[in-house]
Amino acid sequence: MKNLKEISSRLEIAKKNIKNEHSKNKGSNAASIGKALKISTELVAAVVVGSTLGFLLDKWFDTKPLLTICFFLLGVAAGMLNVFRAAKKMHKKL
Repeated sequence: MKNLKEISSRLEIAKKNIKNEHSKNKGSNAASIGKALKISTELVAAVVVGSTLGFLLDKWFDTKPLLTICFFLLGVAAGMLNVFRAAKKMHKKL
């Protein structure tokens, strides 16, 4: 009989712990979406800035596709670097 009471009390404690964990994780979906939007915005912004800068320099120096391609690639590299940095910061906070 003692074992049955002990088991039921442990079961109740486990149920309370599960409810507490579930209530803590309710807001994490919105936070995850926000983090994903931040990371994707970082990537897109770097590519757009690099491509625009390359396009404007191409017009100024009259070297049509060369600088646009170079600065597009630099924008992609900068965007990926920003994404890795942001993801590393988010991972440290966990």
